[in-house]
Amino acid sequence: MESTKLKLYVGADFVSAFAMSAFVALKEKQLSFELVTLDLKARENYQASYQDISLTCKIPTLVHDGFALSESSAIAEYLEEIAPGHPKLFPLDIKQRARARQLQAWLRSDLLVIRKERPADLIYFGQKDNSLSDEALAAVDRLFFVADRLLEEGADHLFGDWSIADTDLAIMLNRLVANGDRVPERLAAYVRRQWDRDSVRAWMDIERAAPAILPLKH
Repeated sequence: MESTKLKLYVGADFVSAFAMSAFVALKEKQLSFELVTLDLKARENYQASYQDISLTCKIPTLVHDGFALSESSAIAEYLEEIAPGHPKLFPLDIKQRARARQLQAWLRSDLLVIRKERPADLIYFGQKDNSLSDEALAAVDRLFFVADRLLEEGADHLFGDWSIADTDLAIMLNRLVANGDRVPERLAAYVRRQWDRDSVRAWMDIERAAPAILPLKH
């Protein structure tokens, strides 16, 4: 597959968890692609030129031979279809594959309070000083419960071999690990293993500018 056939649109700040998931999926599939950035703060994703590409004005968006697709989980499914060989993005077993998709959907639809109080940008730019709210702590407990149940003792990955669900879960957990919040060591070690993958390292190695710190008002 030629590099000109695939483009991935992401935010220019390179902090979106969903953009990271799509980027990792492409890297794991060993597909060449062009990375195109949009300034989300300047609302470039709502300009007419991008509206003609993305139905929802969202990032990430994958473009393949004129076909544009948004939503990182849909992108991973599509990549599995157009490049069905190894390495695989999803488990081979039908029930494990369904469970991986369930986990991806849950991580995207629930735990909103964790994403609000522990935004993904702190993974790159440092800790937040505020403590988690009671609502966030309850969500963290649900996250730990699910992760602990799915990750077998001594396993490197959720479903035997690596899948894109491992990256998605590790991103959510790393919001807490990177901030110094309490995370069971078994899950923290799992995050470190996922972060050591070449595909994740490639994303982390992208140069990104720290957000400007506004002066305090007196």
